[in-house]
Order: sequence, then structure tokens, then C-alpha cells
Amino acid sequence: MPEEQTDQLLASVIAEAERIGESARNADLQLKVTGGVGVAINCPAAAHEPLHREYADIDLVGRARDRNAIVKLMLSLGYQGNEVFNALNGATRLLFWDEVHGRQVDVFLDKVEMCHRIDLSARLAGNRITLEPADLLLMKLQIFETNEKDLGDIVTLLHDLDYSDDDTGINLPYLGTLLGSDWGLWRTTTMVALRADEFARDLKEYSNAGRIHTQVVRFIEEMERAPKSRGWKLRARIGESKRWYDLPEEVR
Repeated sequence: MPEEQTDQLLASVIAEAERIGESARNADLQLKVTGGVGVAINCPAAAHEPLHREYADIDLVGRARDRNAIVKLMLSLGYQGNEVFNALNGATRLLFWDEVHGRQVDVFLDKVEMCHRIDLSARLAGNRITLEPADLLLMKLQIFETNEKDLGDIVTLLHDLDYSDDDTGINLPYLGTLLGSDWGLWRTTTMVALRADEFARDLKEYSNAGRIHTQVVRFIEEMERAPKSRGWKLRARIGESKRWYDLPEEVR
């Protein structure tokens, strides 16, 4: 890797993610930051205690048809591709490595397949360098085995962002349509939202637990009211007697 390329890599994870996102936008490439770093870019509260945390890696979502352009961009920004992984999984996922700072960049293509399979291919056209707020929230709510970082990111989003009927805020009609067609996703997200509510109440020196409770209650009520598909209703009959989520392994 030429030294002038690796010199571009920034020590701050958030600043580096912004650099990638802005470079993609300048190249008319639909490549969006997600994960905790995406939350931090959108939420001022992430920079302050008690919601501040450290970020290790960067997660992105792009279009499968842009795979070659994404690889070209990441290499031009100073990253090294994981050639074996990318050759085997490049239709759905790519991995890159920042050798200078020891950081991984994970790129999901079209879909994020973790605890649930979520198609984001139609959600990448906006002008933000991150996913839209509703999708950032969804990426956290769909994690069945949540940890403190995940719950903190959910609280941060609900602390800073309001609900809306479009993507200017957390788009509730979009989430209602998505969850109303997938019982498993509905079950996990509403369950994890309640965990986030409890997490906020127990978070030391956090004074906005009341807002988080109000936000969680509204989310659950709106998802309850959202129209349900026939498939949702059929799966609801089975309920929790059959596992409705996957437990993905971390890729390194």
C-alpha cells in the first residue's frame, strides 16, 4: 500500500467514517455508515457522558451492484481488502482493514443479515452519509443478544431524535410497514426496546430516562397498531415456541 494512501487514514473512528461517507457521496456512490459510529454522527449526545463510548470498527451498507466501485473507493482511501473473504462472500459482504490503526471496516451489500435479514437496498438513496435514523435504530433493535453498547446506542438515538412521518426523523410509518410484515423482527425489536427503557432507568447520572420511556412506549404502541400481513399473523400463532432470530458469529 503506498504510504501516501495510508497517511489519509484518520485516528478518530468517527472522523474516518465521515471521510469515507463524504468520499462516497462525492463519487455518487450509495455507501452509508451504520452501527454505533452512524449513531454518533447523527447524535450530539454520543459525545457526552453518560452516553459517550469508544468505537472500534466501522460498518457500512452499500449496493451489491456497486461492489467493484466500493472496492476501488476503499483501496483509494488507504484500506487493504480481505481478499479471501471478499472472494468468497463478495456478493453480500466485504471486509477491509486499516493497518495503521488496527481497525476493520465491514461492508454489507443490499442486505444486513445478523439476527434478522433486513433489505436496505431501497434505503440508500438519501443525501446523508449514514443510514436514515429509522434504519440506524432498526439495526440496533434487531440484535437479540444486546450488550451495553447496543442499548446505549438505542438510548442515544431516542434521546436526540424525534419520531416523524418521513426520514427527517425516526420514520415510524416505514418501521410499522416493515415490522408489520415480519413477526420475528417485530418480536425482537419490541423486546429490545423494553430493554433499552430499563437500561436508561438504570444508567448512572442520566437525567432523561423519562423521555426514553415515552419514546419506547410510543414505538411499541405504533408497532402494535401497524397493519399486520397474513404471514405475520400466521407466524404469530407459533410465537416463541420456535426460535425467530439468528445468532450471527462475528467475522474477523
